[in-house]
Amino acid sequence: MMMSDRCVSKQTLQRLPAYLNYLRGPGKGSKKHVSATMIAEALGLNDVVVRKDLASVSSSGRPRVGYVRSELIKELERFLGYDNSQDAVLVGAGKLGQALMAYGGFPQYGLNILAAFDSDPRLDGVEVAGKKILSMDKLPGLCRRVGVHIGIITVPGEHAQAVCDQLIDSGILAVWNFANAHLLVPEGILVQNENMAVSLALLSNHLKEVFSTK
Repeated sequence: MMMSDRCVSKQTLQRLPAYLNYLRGPGKGSKKHVSATMIAEALGLNDVVVRKDLASVSSSGRPRVGYVRSELIKELERFLGYDNSQDAVLVGAGKLGQALMAYGGFPQYGLNILAAFDSDPRLDGVEVAGKKILSMDKLPGLCRRVGVHIGIITVPGEHAQAVCDQLIDSGILAVWNFANAHLLVPEGILVQNENMAVSLALLSNHLKEVFSTK
């Protein structure tokens, strides 16, 4: 999922997919033009922020007219890399790993999980949604042969660092980490953490604050 060379802030990058989802939404295609104000109102955001975000990835907007919806969708897809499918491998074919393998929505975000790897010999050769689970010894060869640069980690936390090291040794440059572990990586390697423990803590804390005011 390679993005444009144009530099934007991390906050902007986190908002851009929401804009794209809104533009792709059911019934939205009936309107040829869309404005930053329309998007801001629909998503509950500040229209100045939305306008600046869109200006960082598109120069097609016109005063009082806005953007041609179809063109803005293409620009956002191109910037986010969704129009350029990137292959990935997944390590840890347990319940979470297999659920990700079976998820059919990744292609619209430019991600294609080629195969999964696991140390359990009982899983070797098993197929999930047309994707094979292979033994760990085949990981380096496949990554180098195909030129895979994205690795997804769904192993228990105590094994995550070792798996991360194997992925990097195999040529992986970006790691999507679902394990509850802090990963140490060399400079130039990107780690995106999906920490469910942190998310649950934020939800729990929010509920405490809500009920404490009642």
